[in-house]
Amino acid sequence: MTPRPLIAGNWKMNGLLRHLTELEAISGACAGMGEGKDLLICPPATLLSASAGLLFGKAAIGGQDCHAETSGAYTGDVAAEMLADLGATYVIVGHSERRAGHGESDADVRAKAQAAWRAGLTAIICLGESAEDHEAGEKLRVLGAQLAASVPDGMSAKNTVIAYEPIWAIGSGRTPTTEDIANVHDFLRQNLAERFGKEVADGVRLLYGGSVKPDNAAEILAIVNVDGALIGGASLKAADFVAICRACPSSKD
Repeated sequence: MTPRPLIAGNWKMNGLLRHLTELEAISGACAGMGEGKDLLICPPATLLSASAGLLFGKAAIGGQDCHAETSGAYTGDVAAEMLADLGATYVIVGHSERRAGHGESDADVRAKAQAAWRAGLTAIICLGESAEDHEAGEKLRVLGAQLAASVPDGMSAKNTVIAYEPIWAIGSGRTPTTEDIANVHDFLRQNLAERFGKEVADGVRLLYGGSVKPDNAAEILAIVNVDGALIGGASLKAADFVAICRACPSSKD
């Protein structure tokens, strides 16, 4: 049995109240589409509450990051419990833009994943190699190290999703070949099985992210061990996000 697919949209630092019209369009188009697949939007924190109301029953809502602590003197940060309080059920941790732009280490990502679990959220743990690592043939070594250090003990299919996003592909319009994507996802599944056991590993959803668009989504989502997608820019436009959701099969059985 293959994992239930997940199509997740990451709005990043985009979106004002007036842009909720895109969510309204997504909500209308997604009615009934969630049968056999899960849909998720991760808007900026300022839109979480309004988004939860608009998408209730049609798509899930998630945060884009969380702090490892429950509360405290952390000006500008958001606790996982705060996200859950607004209706979020997922949170992205370890995105390459957080790792690079905010200096987050694998240990930081692991702590945030544990915080997500503590709050009852599913952690979407992101992994990805740089262009330099990719070109040097270090991709699998880098990904294996990130996977080992970023994923806490106690991972399950219920509390964790793994997202592979090659850094050089994010927002670039470039994507790896289907063979490259398949090799990475096979590698991740095998590594998870060695650490957590085959039953757990087979149930964990492995997403691909990095320039996923309506015109390449069907090909990417048909790859074995690709259980959905983490979408950036294309999730900001209802028509593009809905087209990708429609391209996702309910299962690969």
